[in-house]
Amino acid sequence: MTVGPVIDRRMFLAGATAFAMASGPARADSTPQLVARPGKARLLSTDYPETPIWGYNGGVPGPELRLKQGERLVQRLVNNLPQASSVHWHGVRVPNAMDGVPGMTQDAVPPGGQFTYDFTPPDAGTFWYHSHNQSTEQIARGLYGLLIVEEIDPPEVDHDISVVLDDWRLSETGAITEDFDRMHDWTHAGRIGNFTKAALLPQVSRLRRNERLRLRLVNVAVDRIMVIGLHGMAGAIVALDGMPLRVPERTDHVILGPAQRADFIVDVTAEEGEQALLAIHERDEAFVLSHFDVGASGQSVSRGPIAPLPPNPLAPLATTQGAQMARLVMEGGAMGGLRQGIWKGEVLSVRDLVAEGQIWTFNGVAGLPETPLIEVPVGEIVEVPMQNDTAFPHAMHLHGHHFQERLADGSLGPLRDTILMDRGETRSIVFRADNPGDWLLHCHMLSHQKAGMKTWIRVTT
Repeated sequence: MTVGPVIDRRMFLAGATAFAMASGPARADSTPQLVARPGKARLLSTDYPETPIWGYNGGVPGPELRLKQGERLVQRLVNNLPQASSVHWHGVRVPNAMDGVPGMTQDAVPPGGQFTYDFTPPDAGTFWYHSHNQSTEQIARGLYGLLIVEEIDPPEVDHDISVVLDDWRLSETGAITEDFDRMHDWTHAGRIGNFTKAALLPQVSRLRRNERLRLRLVNVAVDRIMVIGLHGMAGAIVALDGMPLRVPERTDHVILGPAQRADFIVDVTAEEGEQALLAIHERDEAFVLSHFDVGASGQSVSRGPIAPLPPNPLAPLATTQGAQMARLVMEGGAMGGLRQGIWKGEVLSVRDLVAEGQIWTFNGVAGLPETPLIEVPVGEIVEVPMQNDTAFPHAMHLHGHHFQERLADGSLGPLRDTILMDRGETRSIVFRADNPGDWLLHCHMLSHQKAGMKTWIRVTT
């Protein structure tokens, strides 16, 4: 059965369209509010009606929150939805009580309730916020926005543009389909939509040759992996998941799993009268997500080399000596060979696990286990070798920390908060457990998380 229409290629050529944003209700004090409520957004062309969504302040993406590094963030979540909700500040090394995970760091905010988030992000970079309750549905309906923490000394660019990449599953009328609990999605690649959209903040329709851009690419899709190509632009990735690279990586594309981010600094190379493009590449096809018309040259030559961004307070590890090990084996899903798993302390067959909506396991356990994957004192180094014994890729996200991958030659890769693991892969992440509390470690293919792929670590004082 095909869900929804096959969106015509011409819709991909229309470029990004600004989503509607409505202001929240009046408030009695000066605390800024994120009001989670129903709204409408112009996702498709005017041949279709606006799409009913759930959004922060009624829009999608929600308000882009910008502050300077070292500034305090205070936002009050007001829940005007028919479901309980929360806000997770993805990639931000927040105090544990501000992490927004119901049942672990806070209670879910009920309909009509409120919760105030108050913290100071330590790192500059591109981050985002999203619901962490019933997130397979709530993010698919639009509950997300960007948090941009600007460097004290930012790079000199002509335009700083956030690019929010989402994947929507829409019906023939342009509405979001209500099939959030399809077991086929949960056991396979997840909720893959039929329309991919790029929202640009701010919208820029015209550029000049040799202008320099900072493009902050964020994949907010529930489950889709995206390969994004840059055309008519040349430059380098300067940050991944909000953390600066020591040396910018020159490339014209990036693979982003769900929740991953990449900051590019690029120069416009398209000639006057041509277009600079952002495209999504799938198999042997490419579809335009956004285009910029290129006008007269702003300057005769480009600005020269792209310098690294200023470093953040979190320094990459100099050594992993004495690291405590916590092995993680992923099993389950369709074609995964899983025969049984532990669910709420009881060993169940695959048939019984499916009946409970659980089909993926970490170390044989489906869903959140009673005991942590590892418990360590603050300051310890932890290594998590991860083995993907499933038939599908997984985007593994650790809350409250950034980690580095141990590469094949023994060196450590760049700081990340989400790592994309292909089927059959074995990879190892290493981090200093420097943030006290209980922290979630889960697959950010949210259909997989819903169906069992989550565990946690404990960092004690």
